[in-house]
Amino acid sequence: MILRDALAYMLNHVPNFEVIAKLKNGAEAISAVNSTEIDCLLLDMSLPDRDGIDVTKAIRLHNKKIPILILTGHPEDQYAIRAFKAGASGYINKSASSEELIYAVHRVVGQKKYISPVVADLMADQLSQPDEIAPHKLLSDREHQFMVMIATGMSVTKIAEHMLLSVKTVSEYRTRTLKKMNMTTNAALTLYAIKNHMID
Repeated sequence: MILRDALAYMLNHVPNFEVIAKLKNGAEAISAVNSTEIDCLLLDMSLPDRDGIDVTKAIRLHNKKIPILILTGHPEDQYAIRAFKAGASGYINKSASSEELIYAVHRVVGQKKYISPVVADLMADQLSQPDEIAPHKLLSDREHQFMVMIATGMSVTKIAEHMLLSVKTVSEYRTRTLKKMNMTTNAALTLYAIKNHMID
């Protein structure tokens, strides 16, 4: 991947930084943190086999300390809060400058949280307006993941394959998601997702 190679090249030229692995998917990331001495994991939200939220949760089951910095192109209001709740140490958008990325890495390696001004505002808004939370913010991580996938045109069968779940389980997520969103069709979910910028 061009972006991954470009990031590795850039970080390798930062004093005291060394990229020791370039990983292709979530499974490789989980394996790497369990078998390699890593000071920080820079994790993409969108991976071929599972999303960054799932990978973060899986890592946190056995590794509570490794700093995980989520790097993503998704809007902060869609995933940042979920990422922190899953155990991420920081969340940074791919549009950030290289200086900001380096600062974020330094911060999480120092066992501190990296919270951008945008994410800080989101957290403040969530605390100050608990009764005005959008319906999709009440979905579980799996339900949210299902909704985004269905909005991109994936079938229940394909979603089940991607999430490594049975079709029956994904169908249950669909039922719960529709109920929480007070909707009856996939088309309604898709329209909502588009209007609320839940998909690229």
